[in-house]
Amino acid sequence: MTIEVQHISKFFGGITALEDCSLTIEEGTITGLIGPNGAGKSTLFNIIAGSMKPDGGRVLFRGRDVTGLAPHRLFHEGIVRTFQVPNEFSRMTVRENLMTVPPAQLGENLFSAWFQWNRVRTQERDIAYDVDEVLAFLNLAHVADTPAGALSGGQKKLLELGRTMMTDAKLVLLDEPGAGVNRSLLAHLVDAIRRLNEERGYTFCIIEHDMDLVADLCNPVIAMMRGRILAQGTMAEVRSHPDVLDAYFGGSVEAVR
Repeated sequence: MTIEVQHISKFFGGITALEDCSLTIEEGTITGLIGPNGAGKSTLFNIIAGSMKPDGGRVLFRGRDVTGLAPHRLFHEGIVRTFQVPNEFSRMTVRENLMTVPPAQLGENLFSAWFQWNRVRTQERDIAYDVDEVLAFLNLAHVADTPAGALSGGQKKLLELGRTMMTDAKLVLLDEPGAGVNRSLLAHLVDAIRRLNEERGYTFCIIEHDMDLVADLCNPVIAMMRGRILAQGTMAEVRSHPDVLDAYFGGSVEAVR
């Protein structure tokens, strides 16, 4: 397994965001996380990614307890997340946004920058080669030298995905990748996620409200409601689960078709 969430709880004053929440994200899967607004999905993502500490329970990553580790430490462990609203460096080009991602760059060290120019240039050349591969993979080469702030919403989501490709990612948490993306670019984004999973072994967990996208891309699917896990399985199994129908879909099978 990649991630095991064990009995996580989180409270904000008198509000329960997560209550005794447990789930497993298996290595090599594309796991979908669904539920209405307020179900606790983003809070769970924040806890797994280290930007929020739980009030109870723990998170295991590949068998190791990583509960409460800071995001930068989890980044080095291979846990990477994106956000519903992309956080690009808007005045930097698409290429520059990707170039900044790899950790431990020699040019960031004053001694290396002054006295190890050959090593710095070699590393930068290697990173630039990786950037070109990512741009080609995501069909963003034609906007490589465009300021990232000028991209469309869908292109920014692709850039977010590209930034995860510039790391040694083991688990990628995608927060509503389909939000604000036109159908043409969405199909390309879905294809890129699927290829990264099948060809490069990326493990994904995806928060998404687009049920067609979830049904097309994700297996298993985990349904949440009021901070709890209601059901887990294939999309067909989750759609027909009585607790999901009652709590999330209004009790009607037709609501999820």
